Amino acid sequence: MNVRRNGAVENAAAPTEASRSPRSLREAGVALAGLSAVFLFEMLDNSILNVALPTIGRELSASTTVLQWVTGVYAVVFGGLMLALGALADRVGRRKVMLVGLVLLGVASLATAFVTTAEQLIAIRAAMGVAAAMTTPGSLALAFRLFDEDGLRVRATTLISTVGLVGLAIGPTVGGFVLAFAPWQVLLLVNVPIAVLAFIGIRRGIPADGVDELHRDPIDGAGALLGTATIVLALVAPTLFVDAGTTSPLPWLTTTAAIVMAVLFVVRERSACYPLLDLKLVARPLVSSGLAFKAAAGLATAGLGYLVTLQLQLDWGWTPAQAAIGMLPQVVVLIAGGALIGPLVTRVGLDKAAWLSAGAVVCGLAVYGLLGRFGYVWAAIALVLVAAGMRVVGVVAGTNVMRGLPTNRTTIGAALVDTASEVTTGIGIAVSGTILAALFTGDIATSSWSTYQTTEFREAVTWAGLALTVLAAALGGWGIIRARSVADSTTPSPEADADGE
Repeated sequence: MNVRRNGAVENAAAPTEASRSPRSLREAGVALAGLSAVFLFEMLDNSILNVALPTIGRELSASTTVLQWVTGVYAVVFGGLMLALGALADRVGRRKVMLVGLVLLGVASLATAFVTTAEQLIAIRAAMGVAAAMTTPGSLALAFRLFDEDGLRVRATTLISTVGLVGLAIGPTVGGFVLAFAPWQVLLLVNVPIAVLAFIGIRRGIPADGVDELHRDPIDGAGALLGTATIVLALVAPTLFVDAGTTSPLPWLTTTAAIVMAVLFVVRERSACYPLLDLKLVARPLVSSGLAFKAAAGLATAGLGYLVTLQLQLDWGWTPAQAAIGMLPQVVVLIAGGALIGPLVTRVGLDKAAWLSAGAVVCGLAVYGLLGRFGYVWAAIALVLVAAGMRVVGVVAGTNVMRGLPTNRTTIGAALVDTASEVTTGIGIAVSGTILAALFTGDIATSSWSTYQTTEFREAVTWAGLALTVLAAALGGWGIIRARSVADSTTPSPEADADGE
Protein backbone atom coordinates (compact mmCIF):
# COMPACT_ATOMS: atom_id res chain seq x y z
CA MET A 1 0.00 0.00 0.00
CA ASN A 2 1.16 3.53 -0.72
CA VAL A 3 3.01 4.60 2.40
CA ARG A 4 2.35 8.33 2.30
CA ARG A 5 -1.28 8.12 1.26
CA ASN A 6 -2.45 5.50 3.68
CA GLY A 7 -0.12 6.20 6.53
CA ALA A 8 1.36 2.76 6.83
CA VAL A 9 4.39 2.52 9.05
CA GLU A 10 7.33 1.15 7.08
CA ASN A 11 9.19 -1.26 9.31
CA ALA A 12 10.25 -3.86 6.79
CA ALA A 13 13.27 -3.62 4.61
CA ALA A 14 12.92 -2.17 1.15
CA PRO A 15 11.54 -4.66 -1.37
CA THR A 16 13.93 -6.34 -3.70
CA GLU A 17 13.76 -5.86 -7.45
CA ALA A 18 12.20 -9.30 -7.82
CA SER A 19 9.42 -8.53 -5.35
CA ARG A 20 8.89 -4.92 -6.42
CA SER A 21 5.36 -4.19 -7.58
CA PRO A 22 4.88 -2.91 -11.16
CA ARG A 23 5.44 0.83 -11.54
CA SER A 24 3.06 1.15 -14.50
CA LEU A 25 0.18 -0.66 -16.19
CA ARG A 26 2.53 -1.58 -19.03
CA GLU A 27 4.78 -3.54 -16.66
CA ALA A 28 1.76 -5.52 -15.50
CA GLY A 29 0.37 -6.02 -19.01
CA VAL A 30 0.31 -9.83 -18.93
CA ALA A 31 -1.43 -9.96 -15.56
CA LEU A 32 -3.95 -7.27 -16.51
CA ALA A 33 -4.77 -9.12 -19.73
CA GLY A 34 -5.62 -12.19 -17.69
CA LEU A 35 -7.68 -10.29 -15.10
CA SER A 36 -9.50 -8.37 -17.84
CA ALA A 37 -10.40 -11.65 -19.54
CA VAL A 38 -11.96 -12.87 -16.28
CA PHE A 39 -14.19 -9.80 -16.03
CA LEU A 40 -14.99 -10.01 -19.74
CA PHE A 41 -16.38 -13.49 -19.17
CA GLU A 42 -18.63 -12.28 -16.36
CA MET A 43 -20.04 -9.36 -18.35
CA LEU A 44 -20.25 -11.07 -21.76
CA ASP A 45 -21.74 -14.35 -20.63
CA ASN A 46 -25.38 -13.56 -19.87
CA SER A 47 -25.65 -10.63 -22.30
CA ILE A 48 -24.59 -12.74 -25.28
CA LEU A 49 -26.71 -15.71 -24.19
CA ASN A 50 -29.96 -13.74 -23.84
CA VAL A 51 -30.08 -13.23 -27.62
CA ALA A 52 -30.11 -16.98 -28.14
CA LEU A 53 -32.90 -17.85 -25.68
CA PRO A 54 -35.65 -18.09 -28.35
CA THR A 55 -33.43 -20.37 -30.44
CA ILE A 56 -32.53 -22.48 -27.40
CA GLY A 57 -36.20 -22.74 -26.49
CA ARG A 58 -37.11 -24.06 -29.93
CA GLU A 59 -34.22 -26.51 -30.29
CA LEU A 60 -34.44 -27.91 -26.75
CA SER A 61 -38.26 -27.67 -26.43
CA ALA A 62 -37.84 -25.55 -23.30
CA SER A 63 -40.68 -23.66 -21.62
CA THR A 64 -40.45 -20.01 -20.55
CA THR A 65 -39.82 -21.07 -16.95
CA VAL A 66 -37.02 -23.42 -18.00
CA LEU A 67 -35.43 -20.70 -20.13
CA GLN A 68 -35.56 -18.36 -17.14
CA TRP A 69 -33.55 -20.89 -15.15
CA VAL A 70 -31.00 -21.16 -17.98
CA THR A 71 -29.93 -17.60 -17.15
CA GLY A 72 -31.17 -17.42 -13.55
CA VAL A 73 -29.32 -20.45 -12.19
CA TYR A 74 -26.01 -18.83 -13.12
CA ALA A 75 -26.77 -15.68 -11.11
CA VAL A 76 -28.10 -17.63 -8.12
CA VAL A 77 -25.09 -19.98 -7.91
CA PHE A 78 -22.66 -17.14 -8.60
CA GLY A 79 -24.12 -14.88 -5.93
CA GLY A 80 -24.68 -17.66 -3.41
CA LEU A 81 -21.15 -19.05 -3.44
CA MET A 82 -19.07 -15.87 -3.63
CA LEU A 83 -18.66 -15.39 0.11
CA ALA A 84 -17.81 -19.03 0.81
CA LEU A 85 -15.34 -19.32 -2.07
CA GLY A 86 -13.88 -15.89 -1.29
CA ALA A 87 -13.17 -17.07 2.25
CA LEU A 88 -11.61 -20.25 0.86
CA ALA A 89 -9.37 -18.22 -1.49
CA ASP A 90 -8.10 -16.12 1.42
CA ARG A 91 -6.96 -19.37 3.05
CA VAL A 92 -5.56 -21.52 0.22
CA GLY A 93 -4.56 -18.80 -2.26
CA ARG A 94 -6.46 -16.38 -4.51
CA ARG A 95 -4.39 -17.21 -7.56
CA LYS A 96 -4.80 -20.96 -7.01
CA VAL A 97 -8.60 -20.77 -6.63
CA MET A 98 -8.88 -18.53 -9.68
CA LEU A 99 -6.83 -20.90 -11.85
CA VAL A 100 -8.98 -23.86 -10.79
CA GLY A 101 -12.10 -21.82 -11.55
CA LEU A 102 -10.81 -20.99 -15.02
CA VAL A 103 -10.21 -24.69 -15.74
CA LEU A 104 -13.80 -25.41 -14.61
CA LEU A 105 -15.06 -22.61 -16.86
CA GLY A 106 -13.23 -24.03 -19.88
CA VAL A 107 -14.44 -27.59 -19.28
CA ALA A 108 -18.06 -26.50 -18.68
CA SER A 109 -18.02 -24.34 -21.80
CA LEU A 110 -16.68 -27.23 -23.89
CA ALA A 111 -19.46 -29.45 -22.55
CA THR A 112 -21.97 -27.11 -24.21
CA ALA A 113 -21.15 -28.75 -27.55
CA PHE A 114 -22.72 -32.00 -26.30
CA VAL A 115 -25.93 -30.57 -24.82
CA THR A 116 -29.15 -32.27 -25.97
CA THR A 117 -31.64 -31.23 -23.25
CA ALA A 118 -32.51 -28.04 -21.37
CA GLU A 119 -31.72 -29.75 -18.07
CA GLN A 120 -28.17 -30.45 -19.24
CA LEU A 121 -27.77 -26.81 -20.22
CA ILE A 122 -29.02 -25.68 -16.80
CA ALA A 123 -26.45 -27.95 -15.13
CA ILE A 124 -23.69 -26.44 -17.30
CA ARG A 125 -24.86 -22.94 -16.45
CA ALA A 126 -24.71 -23.85 -12.74
CA ALA A 127 -21.12 -25.04 -13.21
CA MET A 128 -20.31 -21.74 -14.92
CA GLY A 129 -21.81 -19.95 -11.92
CA VAL A 130 -19.41 -21.85 -9.65
CA ALA A 131 -16.52 -20.88 -11.94
CA ALA A 132 -17.61 -17.23 -11.84
CA ALA A 133 -17.76 -17.31 -8.02
CA MET A 134 -14.20 -18.70 -7.96
CA THR A 135 -12.77 -16.16 -10.42
CA THR A 136 -14.64 -12.84 -10.31
CA PRO A 137 -13.92 -11.75 -6.69
CA GLY A 138 -10.31 -12.76 -7.16
CA SER A 139 -9.92 -10.41 -10.13
CA LEU A 140 -10.44 -7.36 -7.89
CA ALA A 141 -8.36 -8.79 -5.06
CA LEU A 142 -5.44 -9.68 -7.33
CA ALA A 143 -5.59 -6.35 -9.18
CA PHE A 144 -5.42 -4.55 -5.83
CA ARG A 145 -2.56 -6.73 -4.61
CA LEU A 146 -0.62 -6.30 -7.84
CA PHE A 147 0.18 -2.62 -7.14
CA ASP A 148 1.32 -0.73 -4.06
CA GLU A 149 0.01 2.70 -5.09
CA ASP A 150 -3.68 3.66 -5.03
CA GLY A 151 -3.52 5.61 -8.29
CA LEU A 152 -2.31 2.54 -10.19
CA ARG A 153 -4.91 0.41 -8.46
CA VAL A 154 -7.68 2.73 -9.65
CA ARG A 155 -6.30 2.79 -13.20
CA ALA A 156 -5.96 -1.00 -13.28
CA THR A 157 -9.49 -1.54 -11.97
CA THR A 158 -10.79 1.00 -14.48
CA LEU A 159 -9.10 -0.85 -17.33
CA ILE A 160 -10.44 -4.23 -16.21
CA SER A 161 -13.99 -2.95 -15.76
CA THR A 162 -13.91 -1.14 -19.12
CA VAL A 163 -13.04 -4.38 -20.92
CA GLY A 164 -15.95 -6.10 -19.19
CA LEU A 165 -18.39 -3.30 -19.99
CA VAL A 166 -17.39 -3.39 -23.65
CA GLY A 167 -18.32 -7.08 -23.59
CA LEU A 168 -21.64 -6.24 -21.95
CA ALA A 169 -22.39 -3.64 -24.62
CA ILE A 170 -21.42 -5.61 -27.70
CA GLY A 171 -22.64 -9.00 -26.45
CA PRO A 172 -26.18 -8.84 -27.88
CA THR A 173 -25.01 -7.49 -31.24
CA VAL A 174 -22.24 -10.08 -31.60
CA GLY A 175 -24.59 -12.83 -30.46
CA GLY A 176 -27.21 -11.90 -33.03
CA PHE A 177 -24.59 -11.83 -35.79
CA VAL A 178 -23.16 -15.22 -34.80
CA LEU A 179 -26.63 -16.84 -34.73
CA ALA A 180 -27.12 -15.84 -38.35
CA PHE A 181 -24.61 -18.47 -39.48
CA ALA A 182 -23.67 -20.64 -36.48
CA PRO A 183 -25.44 -22.75 -33.83
CA TRP A 184 -26.22 -21.21 -30.46
CA GLN A 185 -23.62 -23.41 -28.72
CA VAL A 186 -20.90 -21.22 -30.25
CA LEU A 187 -21.98 -18.38 -27.94
CA LEU A 188 -20.89 -20.39 -24.89
CA LEU A 189 -17.90 -22.02 -26.57
CA VAL A 190 -16.40 -18.52 -26.89
CA ASN A 191 -15.69 -18.78 -23.15
CA VAL A 192 -13.02 -21.40 -23.89
CA PRO A 193 -10.44 -19.06 -25.49
CA ILE A 194 -11.31 -16.40 -22.89
CA ALA A 195 -10.58 -18.90 -20.10
CA VAL A 196 -7.31 -19.93 -21.78
CA LEU A 197 -6.19 -16.29 -22.13
CA ALA A 198 -7.08 -15.57 -18.51
CA PHE A 199 -5.28 -18.71 -17.29
CA ILE A 200 -2.07 -17.85 -19.14
CA GLY A 201 -2.12 -14.19 -18.07
CA ILE A 202 -2.69 -14.96 -14.40
CA ARG A 203 -0.35 -17.95 -14.32
CA ARG A 204 2.51 -15.98 -15.88
CA GLY A 205 1.82 -12.46 -14.68
CA ILE A 206 0.81 -12.85 -11.02
CA PRO A 207 3.00 -14.50 -8.39
CA ALA A 208 1.57 -17.07 -6.01
CA ASP A 209 0.21 -15.73 -2.72
CA GLY A 210 2.80 -15.32 0.02
CA VAL A 211 2.32 -16.99 3.37
CA ASP A 212 1.83 -13.60 5.04
CA GLU A 213 -1.00 -12.79 2.61
CA LEU A 214 -3.09 -15.80 3.65
CA HIS A 215 -4.53 -17.01 6.91
CA ARG A 216 -5.09 -20.49 8.27
CA ASP A 217 -8.27 -20.10 10.31
CA PRO A 218 -10.60 -23.11 9.98
CA ILE A 219 -13.47 -22.73 7.51
CA ASP A 220 -16.76 -21.86 9.20
CA GLY A 221 -18.95 -24.53 7.57
CA ALA A 222 -22.16 -23.51 9.32
CA GLY A 223 -21.56 -19.88 8.47
CA ALA A 224 -20.89 -20.79 4.83
CA LEU A 225 -24.17 -22.72 4.60
CA LEU A 226 -26.19 -19.96 6.27
CA GLY A 227 -24.54 -17.25 4.17
CA THR A 228 -25.12 -19.15 0.94
CA ALA A 229 -28.76 -19.85 1.85
CA THR A 230 -29.32 -16.18 2.70
CA ILE A 231 -27.95 -14.92 -0.61
CA VAL A 232 -29.68 -17.58 -2.72
CA LEU A 233 -33.05 -16.83 -1.14
CA ALA A 234 -32.45 -13.08 -1.46
CA LEU A 235 -31.71 -13.51 -5.18
CA VAL A 236 -34.66 -15.82 -5.85
CA ALA A 237 -37.25 -13.72 -3.96
CA PRO A 238 -37.25 -10.71 -6.36
CA THR A 239 -37.83 -12.99 -9.34
CA LEU A 240 -40.77 -14.60 -7.56
CA PHE A 241 -42.30 -11.20 -6.79
CA VAL A 242 -42.12 -10.22 -10.47
CA ASP A 243 -43.30 -13.59 -11.82
CA ALA A 244 -45.82 -14.76 -9.20
CA GLY A 245 -47.01 -11.32 -8.08
CA THR A 246 -47.59 -9.85 -4.65
CA THR A 247 -50.77 -11.88 -4.11
CA SER A 248 -48.89 -15.17 -4.17
CA PRO A 249 -47.58 -16.42 -0.79
CA LEU A 250 -44.43 -17.92 -2.34
CA PRO A 251 -42.38 -14.70 -2.71
CA TRP A 252 -43.35 -13.57 0.78
CA LEU A 253 -42.36 -16.93 2.28
CA THR A 254 -39.06 -16.82 0.38
CA THR A 255 -38.37 -13.29 1.62
CA THR A 256 -39.17 -14.30 5.19
CA ALA A 257 -36.87 -17.29 4.89
CA ALA A 258 -34.09 -15.02 3.57
CA ILE A 259 -34.48 -12.69 6.57
CA VAL A 260 -34.45 -15.63 9.01
CA MET A 261 -31.31 -17.04 7.38
CA ALA A 262 -29.68 -13.61 7.50
CA VAL A 263 -30.40 -13.27 11.22
CA LEU A 264 -29.06 -16.76 11.90
CA PHE A 265 -25.96 -15.94 9.83
CA VAL A 266 -25.27 -12.81 11.86
CA VAL A 267 -25.78 -14.68 15.13
CA ARG A 268 -23.45 -17.42 13.96
CA GLU A 269 -20.74 -15.02 12.82
CA ARG A 270 -20.86 -13.07 16.08
CA SER A 271 -20.43 -16.22 18.17
CA ALA A 272 -18.09 -18.34 16.03
CA CYS A 273 -14.44 -18.63 17.06
CA TYR A 274 -13.39 -18.48 13.40
CA PRO A 275 -16.24 -16.76 11.52
CA LEU A 276 -16.59 -16.98 7.76
CA LEU A 277 -17.09 -13.22 7.70
CA ASP A 278 -15.68 -11.16 10.54
CA LEU A 279 -18.42 -8.55 11.04
CA LYS A 280 -15.90 -6.24 12.71
CA LEU A 281 -14.13 -5.98 9.36
CA VAL A 282 -17.38 -5.14 7.58
CA ALA A 283 -17.99 -2.40 10.16
CA ARG A 284 -14.74 -0.64 9.28
CA PRO A 285 -15.57 2.77 7.79
CA LEU A 286 -13.82 2.26 4.44
CA VAL A 287 -15.40 -1.18 3.99
CA SER A 288 -18.95 -0.28 5.00
CA SER A 289 -18.92 2.94 3.00
CA GLY A 290 -17.63 1.18 -0.11
CA LEU A 291 -20.29 -1.53 0.17
CA ALA A 292 -23.02 1.08 0.67
CA PHE A 293 -21.95 3.03 -2.42
CA LYS A 294 -21.76 -0.16 -4.50
CA ALA A 295 -25.19 -1.28 -3.28
CA ALA A 296 -26.73 2.08 -4.18
CA ALA A 297 -25.29 1.88 -7.70
CA GLY A 298 -26.48 -1.70 -8.23
CA LEU A 299 -29.97 -0.86 -7.02
CA ALA A 300 -30.22 2.21 -9.23
CA THR A 301 -28.81 0.68 -12.40
CA ALA A 302 -31.04 -2.40 -12.30
CA GLY A 303 -34.22 -0.61 -11.22
CA LEU A 304 -33.85 2.25 -13.70
CA GLY A 305 -32.98 -0.08 -16.58
CA TYR A 306 -36.04 -2.21 -15.83
CA LEU A 307 -38.41 0.78 -15.71
CA VAL A 308 -37.05 2.55 -18.78
CA THR A 309 -37.14 -0.62 -20.88
CA LEU A 310 -40.82 -1.17 -20.03
CA GLN A 311 -41.67 2.50 -20.55
CA LEU A 312 -40.06 2.74 -23.98
CA GLN A 313 -41.84 -0.32 -25.34
CA LEU A 314 -45.13 -0.57 -23.45
CA ASP A 315 -45.99 3.09 -22.81
CA TRP A 316 -44.36 4.87 -25.74
CA GLY A 317 -44.73 2.03 -28.25
CA TRP A 318 -41.09 1.75 -29.30
CA THR A 319 -39.95 -1.45 -31.02
CA PRO A 320 -37.32 -3.61 -29.29
CA ALA A 321 -34.70 -2.28 -31.73
CA GLN A 322 -35.70 1.32 -31.00
CA ALA A 323 -35.65 0.60 -27.26
CA ALA A 324 -32.12 -0.79 -27.58
CA ILE A 325 -31.07 2.45 -29.28
CA GLY A 326 -32.84 4.39 -26.54
CA MET A 327 -30.61 2.72 -23.93
CA LEU A 328 -27.44 3.73 -25.80
CA PRO A 329 -26.73 6.83 -23.63
CA GLN A 330 -26.22 4.50 -20.69
CA VAL A 331 -24.00 2.15 -22.70
CA VAL A 332 -21.86 4.99 -24.08
CA VAL A 333 -21.29 6.50 -20.63
CA LEU A 334 -20.46 3.12 -19.08
CA ILE A 335 -17.79 2.49 -21.71
CA ALA A 336 -16.41 5.97 -22.34
CA GLY A 337 -16.68 7.07 -18.71
CA GLY A 338 -13.62 5.05 -17.79
CA ALA A 339 -11.42 7.81 -19.23
CA LEU A 340 -12.77 10.25 -16.63
CA ILE A 341 -12.24 8.14 -13.52
CA GLY A 342 -8.48 8.60 -13.20
CA PRO A 343 -8.52 12.40 -13.62
CA LEU A 344 -11.48 12.72 -11.23
CA VAL A 345 -9.80 10.65 -8.51
CA THR A 346 -6.53 12.54 -9.01
CA ARG A 347 -8.30 15.88 -8.68
CA VAL A 348 -10.66 15.26 -5.75
CA GLY A 349 -9.39 12.04 -4.13
CA LEU A 350 -11.03 8.65 -3.63
CA ASP A 351 -13.43 9.75 -0.90
CA LYS A 352 -14.89 12.78 -2.69
CA ALA A 353 -15.08 10.83 -5.94
CA ALA A 354 -17.25 8.25 -4.15
CA TRP A 355 -19.49 10.97 -2.69
CA LEU A 356 -19.91 12.72 -6.05
CA SER A 357 -20.70 9.51 -7.89
CA ALA A 358 -23.25 8.45 -5.27
CA GLY A 359 -24.84 11.90 -5.62
CA ALA A 360 -25.02 11.48 -9.40
CA VAL A 361 -26.82 8.14 -8.97
CA VAL A 362 -29.41 9.64 -6.62
CA CYS A 363 -29.91 12.71 -8.83
CA GLY A 364 -30.43 10.49 -11.87
CA LEU A 365 -33.12 8.50 -10.10
CA ALA A 366 -34.79 11.68 -8.86
CA VAL A 367 -34.85 13.12 -12.40
CA TYR A 368 -36.50 9.97 -13.68
CA GLY A 369 -39.00 9.70 -10.83
CA LEU A 370 -40.11 13.33 -11.11
CA LEU A 371 -39.78 13.98 -14.86
CA GLY A 372 -39.33 10.67 -16.68
CA ARG A 373 -43.00 10.44 -17.66
CA PHE A 374 -42.81 13.71 -19.63
CA GLY A 375 -40.54 12.53 -22.45
CA TYR A 376 -37.49 10.57 -23.52
CA VAL A 377 -35.04 13.41 -22.96
CA TRP A 378 -35.60 13.15 -19.19
CA ALA A 379 -35.19 9.38 -19.27
CA ALA A 380 -31.93 9.83 -21.22
CA ILE A 381 -30.62 12.36 -18.68
CA ALA A 382 -31.44 9.93 -15.88
CA LEU A 383 -29.67 7.09 -17.67
CA VAL A 384 -26.56 9.23 -18.18
CA LEU A 385 -26.41 10.41 -14.57
CA VAL A 386 -26.90 6.95 -13.09
CA ALA A 387 -24.42 5.38 -15.53
CA ALA A 388 -21.81 8.06 -14.77
CA GLY A 389 -22.21 7.57 -11.04
CA MET A 390 -22.20 3.80 -11.33
CA ARG A 391 -19.07 3.88 -13.50
CA VAL A 392 -17.08 5.75 -10.86
CA VAL A 393 -18.56 3.85 -7.92
CA GLY A 394 -17.68 0.52 -9.50
CA VAL A 395 -13.98 1.39 -9.29
CA VAL A 396 -13.73 3.65 -6.26
CA ALA A 397 -15.99 1.64 -3.93
CA GLY A 398 -14.13 -1.57 -4.66
CA THR A 399 -10.78 0.14 -4.09
CA ASN A 400 -11.95 1.56 -0.77
CA VAL A 401 -13.15 -1.85 0.43
CA MET A 402 -9.76 -3.35 -0.42
CA ARG A 403 -7.96 -0.45 1.32
CA GLY A 404 -9.96 -1.03 4.47
CA LEU A 405 -9.18 -4.75 4.82
CA PRO A 406 -6.13 -6.69 5.95
CA THR A 407 -4.17 -8.24 3.09
CA ASN A 408 -5.29 -11.73 4.09
CA ARG A 409 -9.01 -10.86 3.76
CA THR A 410 -9.08 -9.13 0.37
CA THR A 411 -10.81 -11.87 -1.62
CA ILE A 412 -13.76 -12.13 0.71
CA GLY A 413 -13.85 -8.33 0.60
CA ALA A 414 -14.10 -8.45 -3.18
CA ALA A 415 -16.80 -11.12 -2.83
CA LEU A 416 -18.71 -8.75 -0.53
CA VAL A 417 -18.55 -6.02 -3.18
CA ASP A 418 -19.95 -8.34 -5.85
CA THR A 419 -22.55 -9.78 -3.48
CA ALA A 420 -23.76 -6.31 -2.52
CA SER A 421 -24.21 -5.47 -6.19
CA GLU A 422 -25.92 -8.78 -7.03
CA VAL A 423 -28.41 -8.61 -4.14
CA THR A 424 -29.34 -4.96 -4.62
CA THR A 425 -29.72 -5.54 -8.36
CA GLY A 426 -32.44 -8.05 -7.52
CA ILE A 427 -33.95 -5.69 -4.97
CA GLY A 428 -34.07 -2.84 -7.51
CA ILE A 429 -35.99 -4.98 -9.98
CA ALA A 430 -38.25 -6.35 -7.23
CA VAL A 431 -39.14 -2.89 -5.90
CA SER A 432 -39.94 -1.64 -9.40
CA GLY A 433 -41.90 -4.74 -10.38
CA THR A 434 -43.84 -4.88 -7.12
CA ILE A 435 -44.96 -1.23 -7.36
CA LEU A 436 -46.00 -1.72 -10.98
CA ALA A 437 -47.96 -4.86 -10.05
CA ALA A 438 -49.67 -3.05 -7.17
CA LEU A 439 -50.71 0.07 -9.10
CA PHE A 440 -51.39 -1.28 -12.61
CA THR A 441 -54.64 -3.18 -13.22
CA GLY A 442 -54.89 -5.77 -15.98
CA ASP A 443 -52.23 -7.41 -18.12
CA ILE A 444 -49.29 -5.05 -18.48
CA ALA A 445 -48.06 -6.87 -21.59
CA THR A 446 -51.34 -6.41 -23.53
CA SER A 447 -51.01 -4.76 -26.93
CA SER A 448 -53.30 -1.83 -26.15
CA TRP A 449 -53.97 0.02 -22.91
CA SER A 450 -56.94 2.09 -21.93
CA THR A 451 -56.41 5.72 -20.99
CA TYR A 452 -56.88 4.74 -17.36
CA GLN A 453 -54.20 2.01 -17.61
CA THR A 454 -51.76 4.45 -19.21
CA THR A 455 -52.30 6.83 -16.30
CA GLU A 456 -51.81 3.98 -13.84
CA PHE A 457 -48.56 2.93 -15.49
CA ARG A 458 -47.12 6.44 -15.47
CA GLU A 459 -48.06 6.93 -11.84
CA ALA A 460 -46.50 3.57 -11.00
CA VAL A 461 -43.29 4.56 -12.82
CA THR A 462 -43.18 7.81 -10.86
CA TRP A 463 -43.65 6.10 -7.51
CA ALA A 464 -41.19 3.33 -8.38
CA GLY A 465 -38.59 5.90 -9.45
CA LEU A 466 -39.06 7.87 -6.24
CA ALA A 467 -38.90 4.70 -4.11
CA LEU A 468 -35.60 3.79 -5.76
CA THR A 469 -34.38 7.36 -5.16
CA VAL A 470 -35.12 7.12 -1.44
CA LEU A 471 -33.43 3.73 -1.10
CA ALA A 472 -30.36 4.81 -3.07
CA ALA A 473 -30.16 8.06 -1.11
CA ALA A 474 -30.30 6.13 2.17
CA LEU A 475 -27.49 3.82 1.06
CA GLY A 476 -25.42 6.67 -0.38
CA GLY A 477 -26.00 8.81 2.71
CA TRP A 478 -24.84 6.00 4.96
CA GLY A 479 -21.78 5.57 2.78
CA ILE A 480 -20.94 9.26 3.05
CA ILE A 481 -21.38 9.25 6.83
CA ARG A 482 -19.08 6.25 7.17
CA ALA A 483 -16.54 7.66 4.72
CA ARG A 484 -16.32 10.98 6.55
CA SER A 485 -14.84 9.22 9.54
CA VAL A 486 -11.80 8.39 7.41
CA ALA A 487 -11.79 11.52 5.26
CA ASP A 488 -8.50 12.51 6.87
CA SER A 489 -6.92 9.12 6.18
CA THR A 490 -3.99 10.81 4.41
CA THR A 491 -2.76 11.84 7.85
CA PRO A 492 -4.02 9.09 10.14
CA SER A 493 -3.07 8.56 13.74
CA PRO A 494 -0.74 5.74 14.78
CA GLU A 495 -3.79 3.99 16.25
CA ALA A 496 -5.44 3.94 12.83
CA ASP A 497 -2.27 2.55 11.32
CA ALA A 498 -2.26 -0.28 13.83
CA ASP A 499 -5.88 -1.04 12.95
CA GLY A 500 -4.99 -1.49 9.31
CA GLU A 501 -7.00 1.45 7.92
